[in-house]
Amino acid sequence: MKKKKRLGLQKQQKREEIAFWLFISPWVLGFIFFIGGPILASLFFSFTKYNITDAVEFIGFGNYKNLFSDNLFYKSLGVTVYYVVLAVPFTIGLGLILALLLNQKIKGQAFFRTMFYAPTVVSGVSIAFLWAWLLNPDFGIVNSILNTLFGVDGPGWFTDSKTVIPSFVLMQLTALGGTMIIFLASLQSLPGDLYEAASIDGAGPIRRFFNITVPLISPVILFNSIIAIINSFQVFTQAYVVTKGGPNWMSYFYVYYLFDTAFADFKIGYASAQAWILFIIIFALTMLSLLISKRYVHYQS
Repeated sequence: MKKKKRLGLQKQQKREEIAFWLFISPWVLGFIFFIGGPILASLFFSFTKYNITDAVEFIGFGNYKNLFSDNLFYKSLGVTVYYVVLAVPFTIGLGLILALLLNQKIKGQAFFRTMFYAPTVVSGVSIAFLWAWLLNPDFGIVNSILNTLFGVDGPGWFTDSKTVIPSFVLMQLTALGGTMIIFLASLQSLPGDLYEAASIDGAGPIRRFFNITVPLISPVILFNSIIAIINSFQVFTQAYVVTKGGPNWMSYFYVYYLFDTAFADFKIGYASAQAWILFIIIFALTMLSLLISKRYVHYQS
């Protein structure tokens, strides 16, 4: 009887194992052919001179050497870093404030949550066109309101070198839904007894926020910060639709340069090297964030 039971369990385990691999096979095949394969191919091409039409020529670290003497590489990287420095604090700070407001028990709570999250499921191209219209210096609604209410002429927004990057940061207002919803979920999981005890001890809302809320959600702040850094380094759609890298190359983001290299100049090897440099930068910043977080992030364990 025991042997029969063991055989029966073994057969059941095999069936479950086969079913498991069958269920995840679409993802595995998709990863191999559409993600893993291209990643390895790009690593190979980054050491070659390849422009689609000619044969592949292995040149070692030639592409990487050329990158570090390329003015456009430094220009696009500088533009991207400038955007990251502004966009990440803006996204995290405003996302947290929105989550705190939407965590309050008020009428229409579900409606407001839906309204703030809805723009994140809209096409990025549509959002870019919307902001291009809102911030148009000639007939945009924002400058019209500024002129009507305050009697001042609004800035050039996307047409001015000084305001183009802040304008792109402002576009994050319609991309806060993901960050906000993660913060909101973390806020709803916080234990209420800590806040009650702090209130009894005389702690006000600000003190409760910095002494209880921030430490408890610090892992979520770290997670959202890393995601914001990764996303900010990969800005492309907004610049491609609205400014085409202008004015004066001030919105020529790194990924835009990578796109031009690969699909305008057809320098696949050079573009692959650019992609791997971007990966190294993002990986290094992620590791640095995790290293710094050991002092400031508090886990329940």
